[in-house]
Amino acid sequence: MWLFLLPSVLIMALVLAYPLASAVYYSFFSYYLGGTGLRFVGLGNYLGLLAEERFWSDLLTTVIIVGASVALQLAIGLALALALYAVGAWVRTITLLNFLPHVVTPVVAAIFLKWMFMGRWGLLDSVFISFNVFPPDWLGDPIWAKASLVLADTWRFMPFLMLVLYAGLQSFDTSLIEAAEIDGANGWQRLRYVILPMMKPLIVFVVAIRVMDAFRFFDLVYVLTNGGPGTATETITLYTYQLAFRMLEVGRASALGVLTLLLIAGLIVGMILFLQRRGREVV
Repeated sequence: MWLFLLPSVLIMALVLAYPLASAVYYSFFSYYLGGTGLRFVGLGNYLGLLAEERFWSDLLTTVIIVGASVALQLAIGLALALALYAVGAWVRTITLLNFLPHVVTPVVAAIFLKWMFMGRWGLLDSVFISFNVFPPDWLGDPIWAKASLVLADTWRFMPFLMLVLYAGLQSFDTSLIEAAEIDGANGWQRLRYVILPMMKPLIVFVVAIRVMDAFRFFDLVYVLTNGGPGTATETITLYTYQLAFRMLEVGRASALGVLTLLLIAGLIVGMILFLQRRGREVV
């Protein structure tokens, strides 16, 4: 059995375990890319980042964008999944069309979205101006730049949530829904007291996956705003990139990567424990 697992284990060790171990190792050193050597600083990189205002500002920006994006994706994805489950016709065609944005290469999708949100000459501005409506500066205003990133991330990844939730709906026992209907429950009551409780484990799963993925998303931010205007849309991953490949501070960048991993792990564990506790209280 171990011989069959050995190739996969070696590949995972090469592409996952070794980079992670290297990041943890370098995070304890002051190391500049191309420098003469390493200087051990212990927890100095971590303490320096935690005392830095830019770190907390980028963390808040990341939380705002991720929270708004995942919430919007869940709301739209769940609504579309329920609509497809209720309609039943043309499901494959509609699912395929909705899933197309998720298939597009992230950088290509980001370039396409940048042409849409571009001020004055973008597709959105052209449509609005043709109706004598003057739109905001989508990528030049701090608030609208965050909103544009939320919409862009939703367009890219909402189909994934929709597809997973729809697949979950297909596996449910319809007798419970039929029994609730016979007992006089209306559509909202069936959704609230029957469908959503049955979907809760699946919703927790897709939200956890999307939060983990959204916390480290880089392509859309780099192409659309590059952290601008100023640092209004600079996320943790973009700051890590700036430290490593612009400032060449590999030690601090590695520490920031480890901190990001710990933050995401703590967030996911806390969310799962909270939902499990609420589930026990309901029971």
